[in-house]
Amino acid sequence: AAKDRGMFDCPFCRTRYPDNDEGMLPMIQSRVEKKDPAAICFLGEKYYYGHLGLQQDMRKAVELWTEAADLGSIEALYFIGNAYAFGEGVEQDEAK
Repeated sequence: AAKDRGMFDCPFCRTRYPDNDEGMLPMIQSRVEKKDPAAICFLGEKYYYGHLGLQQDMRKAVELWTEAADLGSIEALYFIGNAYAFGEGVEQDEAK
């Protein structure tokens, strides 16, 4: 409903989304510190692709996805499965 009215606020902290990558990263990290599984998974994606000015780091991405999965993120489980299937950031292990 908020987006329909032209409001693009964070659903967690109700602050407006930043217009640039430099402002987005601290916003995500504050949610990560509060153990938000969606934010942890999202940060993992950013490390995987090297977005938001972060250095591409597959292992860090897998670590974050594992933490998010432990907190209940289904999406993180999907990313972990792909990482093991293709050997990205971890040793390839299709059985895992």
